[in-house]
Amino acid sequence: MSFQLDGVPILSRFTVDRQEPLRDDRERQRSLWPESLVLLVDRHGRVRVSGDSLALVPAAGLAPAALDEAVLLGERDGVAYWALLADDSAPDDDPSWADLRLCGAALDATSAGLAVAAVAVVGWHRRAPFCPRCGHRSISGKAGWARVCPNCSLEEYPRTDPAVICLVHDGTGHVLLARQPTWPAGRFSVLAGFVEAGESLEGCVAREIAEEVGLAVRGIHYLGSQPWPFPRSLMIGFEATADRAQPIRPADGEIAEAHWFTVQQVRAAMAAGSWANRTGPVHGQHDALILPGEVSIAGRMLAAWAH
Repeated sequence: MSFQLDGVPILSRFTVDRQEPLRDDRERQRSLWPESLVLLVDRHGRVRVSGDSLALVPAAGLAPAALDEAVLLGERDGVAYWALLADDSAPDDDPSWADLRLCGAALDATSAGLAVAAVAVVGWHRRAPFCPRCGHRSISGKAGWARVCPNCSLEEYPRTDPAVICLVHDGTGHVLLARQPTWPAGRFSVLAGFVEAGESLEGCVAREIAEEVGLAVRGIHYLGSQPWPFPRSLMIGFEATADRAQPIRPADGEIAEAHWFTVQQVRAAMAAGSWANRTGPVHGQHDALILPGEVSIAGRMLAAWAH
């Protein structure tokens, strides 16, 4: 049993033209700024949401010209979109600020794409304020898509860490799901891991599955990808097949437990709601299976496989 995703992953949608040449065109940026819209990102990586859209701020109300620390997200229909780190005045429990992992599925395509890029790049600026070569404080460049060291002239760009995520099934209606030690009882997902230097994506899939649960897999096929800016991952989805007769050997310290589940159990768990809206203890490893929601590619992969 092979399958495909039923659509573009939620956080892979992007309708705004990123306009890379515009990042060096200061004159064009100045002309666009008065009609631009700005997405504020707080120190926790949250954004402000109104219904299925982002609560964007008119740029002209923030400054008369483009701010040096603003990140140009792109342009659409003559309107430029920027991202900016919000000040620290909002309390941590302010309900108007939403985590993209919780609100992403409710956003329209334009809002989802803008939010992912904003969270990723604004977060990178917060985490990488110094030059990695000489240690001098760097400054924002290329409309927020680079950091430039004024001391040694090194240019650095936002980093993305590739990670494979694989749905392992037996080809006859069973899927392998695992639980991390820090997750509550009943919460399971597919397996994932970071790609190592000099490693192919398919090689990473085979290695990670073998290391985490002790299974050999075959029929590794690409499904799709999704940015996951928490803090800087690109999740690259695959499916693979494994023999259920193989013993499962969870990696100590990484996997608390792993089990084969039937398609009926997965469908029932999905109908009951994802882990974004289900909490509390469960009874029995199969009775209250809790799965990731559709905002993550893991949830989309499980939904495509189950249906």
